[in-house]
Amino acid sequence: MNKLLQKSTNILMISLFCGLMATQPALADDDGDDIQKMTETAKAFGFISWEDAKSKALAAKPGVVKEVELERRKFKSGWDYEVEIVDAEGAEWEVYLDAKTGKVNSVNRDWF
Repeated sequence: MNKLLQKSTNILMISLFCGLMATQPALADDDGDDIQKMTETAKAFGFISWEDAKSKALAAKPGVVKEVELERRKFKSGWDYEVEIVDAEGAEWEVYLDAKTGKVNSVNRDWF
């Protein structure tokens, strides 16, 4: 009887877990919303636009822009634009720009 109760409990827990996972929203990028949020945040804080960030990043690392994100810095105050670029050889790069000034802070190869 104890094994039957344990098996029933396990099946119930698995069913609950699967049900919870099925009701969670998908975490896909919605570029329209992201661009609107970036634009609103940039205007509110006096940052350069995401278009300007994209242009400055391409000047630092030529290629095709894959994604632009506006992020709050983790270890020091301020905000950065993170621009992901794919170069002519297919290598992915991350260009970080100061969101206030547009200064390129770093250009790093994305190895992952």
